[in-house]
Amino acid sequence: MSNRRIDDDKRATLRRFAALGAATPLVGLGKRDDDDESGSSDARDAIVGYVASTPGAHFSKVRDDLKLGTGETQYHLRTLVDAGTLEVRRDGDYKRFFPTGRFSEFEQTALGYLRRDTPRGMLVHLLRDPDATGSELADKLGVSRATVSTYAKELDAVGLLSRDDGYAVREPETVITLLIRYADSFGADAAAFADDAAGLIRFDP
Repeated sequence: MSNRRIDDDKRATLRRFAALGAATPLVGLGKRDDDDESGSSDARDAIVGYVASTPGAHFSKVRDDLKLGTGETQYHLRTLVDAGTLEVRRDGDYKRFFPTGRFSEFEQTALGYLRRDTPRGMLVHLLRDPDATGSELADKLGVSRATVSTYAKELDAVGLLSRDDGYAVREPETVITLLIRYADSFGADAAAFADDAAGLIRFDP
């Protein structure tokens, strides 16, 4: 692929994600006086739009999905965090990014784990079947029982799962809301769950 084609694809990607976040009042807040015609402001607006629609995305995902370079991504994210437009949360080896002030600590933690395949699969399946056992989760997700046990312990430690009597999702209404709202930015399991969610949500007037 020619450099011209790569540049065109990058610009199209940046425009698309900037448009996705156009409704957020945060877009444009990362603009600096030294922005030039090379696209610095466009790149930052695209990052803001991307993070608004994909909250909890880690550094590499932001970089790869927006087709940015490593140094370029580091520079723009640091600028946006310093400006108070985005906030960053450490999640093990990852740095995850969120629009500033939009999510509670629990929601940020939940979004971080919902962006990891096995923990998300566990939470989605437990929301569908609250009586599921560790072995059933392992079979459903195609992982070992030990893997489920390890993640269950981790999810318990961060407040997303209770292991007091089997497994139970904590604050299930919040987790369901996040799954539905950002379903398109998760995997196919979340999209399928969102399609079926109307029958899972109970109203208590």
